[in-house]
Amino acid sequence: MRIVLLGAPGSGKGTQSQRLVQHHGIPQISTGDLLRAAVANGTPLGLRAKAAMDAGKLVDDEIVLGMIRERLAEPDAQRGFILDGFPRNSAQAQALDAMLRELGQPLDAVVEMEVEYDELTRRISGRRTCSDCGRVFNTFGGTAAQSGADTCPKTGAPHRLFQRPDDNEATVAQRLKVYEEKTRPLAEFYRGQGLLRSINAQGDVDAVTARLEAALASGKTPGRGQAPASVRAKVRAKKRAPAGKKASATKKAPAKKKSPSKKTPSKRKAPPRKKARRKVAASKASRKPARRKARAHR
Repeated sequence: MRIVLLGAPGSGKGTQSQRLVQHHGIPQISTGDLLRAAVANGTPLGLRAKAAMDAGKLVDDEIVLGMIRERLAEPDAQRGFILDGFPRNSAQAQALDAMLRELGQPLDAVVEMEVEYDELTRRISGRRTCSDCGRVFNTFGGTAAQSGADTCPKTGAPHRLFQRPDDNEATVAQRLKVYEEKTRPLAEFYRGQGLLRSINAQGDVDAVTARLEAALASGKTPGRGQAPASVRAKVRAKKRAPAGKKASATKKAPAKKKSPSKKTPSKRKAPPRKKARRKVAASKASRKPARRKARAHR
């Protein structure tokens, strides 16, 4: 299963990605995690990314795609993967699509997680992240309280939670605006490929997980997805319309040929009449000598 989760900040992509990892045993690939790991390990791509960040520039898509390519080559990604946070614009989506097809690992589905903006604002402002393992909790969903009972898998101690600088109401509006302008159009891009599936990502976390699993299970084929029922209905309607026109055209075609077909038999009947007239003339001619002979005999 090779999937991309699309959704605005706070739509629950991280939470649902973690559940898919546990259920399907495939890795969640976050470009943010890849960048941090590459920089910390001093890899060639990490050094290039660090140079860009130190200069206050955005990391080039080429570097990010190179990190994704390296990650997909690892053994645990051979059965599938979950891309979270990438692609974020049309150029990245097209580059990713080309790279995955080159690797023989095309996407199976793209799920768009839909949440109302008021709910997104509430979720983002209540989000907390473990500084050690990166796990995300939320003060409004009750998951932050679970952090006291759970232990961090990296330290074995309780999670150390902090609020990201951009996880506050002051920056939410700008982040959502960027999402609408840059990332939302990707839904149409993947719908055109027949990969897009949309779910209601509001409500109980377990209910959202059930909707997500149902969307992934519906009509899944390797490297291909299935468009929503409404889109498929429109496609079928378009296909039927031309067929009807062709059928009507074929019915009208013989009607045009009826007038010539009536004239041709009348023309062909003319020769037999001529033959009949010749026979009558020949029989009359044969009778005249006979009469002459009779008169001569007298």
